[in-house]
Amino acid sequence: MENLFILQDMTASATTIFAAPLLLESPSGQFLAELLQSHPHLVYAAAEHQLEALAETKNTAESKEHSSSSESEAVLYKRIAELKGRAWCKSLEDIMYALIVQKFSEASIAFVLQISASPKNQRVDSWSPQDVELESIHSAAALELIQEHLKLVLGGKNNRANNSNSTMQISKLRMGRAYAASAVYGYFIRRVDKRFQLERAATISTAQLIELEHTYLQGQSLGNPKDIDASFKEAQKTTAIVLRPSDAVNANRGTEEVPASGRLRAYMMSFDQATLQWYANLRSKECASVIERHTEALFGKPELRLTPKGVVAVAKDELISLSFSGLKRLILEAVAFGSFLWDVETYVDDFVMR
Repeated sequence: MENLFILQDMTASATTIFAAPLLLESPSGQFLAELLQSHPHLVYAAAEHQLEALAETKNTAESKEHSSSSESEAVLYKRIAELKGRAWCKSLEDIMYALIVQKFSEASIAFVLQISASPKNQRVDSWSPQDVELESIHSAAALELIQEHLKLVLGGKNNRANNSNSTMQISKLRMGRAYAASAVYGYFIRRVDKRFQLERAATISTAQLIELEHTYLQGQSLGNPKDIDASFKEAQKTTAIVLRPSDAVNANRGTEEVPASGRLRAYMMSFDQATLQWYANLRSKECASVIERHTEALFGKPELRLTPKGVVAVAKDELISLSFSGLKRLILEAVAFGSFLWDVETYVDDFVMR
């Protein structure tokens, strides 16, 4: 069963239906799901109210645990906090998921719904491609890196001519893993790209400020070349301190620009292994759970069994048939899901501090 988020177009008589595969179960999630149907323009305000309530609940539980007068009370409050903590996490995850759905609807992107096993050789991808919409949510620099990820997942088949309707068979388990991995990749790319854009904006602002100060000093020096030269050298020292060497060089190039994709790639390559791993990790367990729940709602939860040797194995896996264009659509959606997840997590952090 899936949630149906019905969005009314106020300029047209038609009703646009956005559906998501995951059924939200918490009171907060169900409330937002209903609001997405009736008053989507109020979703962010309602989510803000729900997040503030969650933050207050968390603070109250922590204060009770710390203020308990006896050891028995401390154990009791700790147990109560654990039980409430599970419900708290589920509510937070549902709020995040509802906000992701809202972002998809704002971008006019329809989710692929639950994928079920189909008769032999019958394709499951009856959805529309929407490649343009899915790619438009990324910067040009990020999109080039996403295209490279797409080629890796498709095994180079994305470059073949006239292959969009070619059919392939793949296990649902393998497809689910590729989808989840692509969501994590989208999260990573959005995280790095946002940081890169922030640092670049700060670099440009600092360089412009130094240039303005130099221009001002030129006007105030009344034509004294020594004063002008001394001021310029001092500005250069400040630039060297504030900007990284590569940024200082770029600041001196005037209007000369390096392609956006090349700058982002170089920025990523400047990371050491520890920094790269830090950026690649999901920041919260809620993010990991949202990806897992969404993927399982889309592809189904794997059936596991315990072998006689005590090893956990997949009890049943199904093959699905889909076109290469359908596979591309799924991967692009997963990357978009991860990118929006980063945006939503950043938004949520303003209300719920971990």
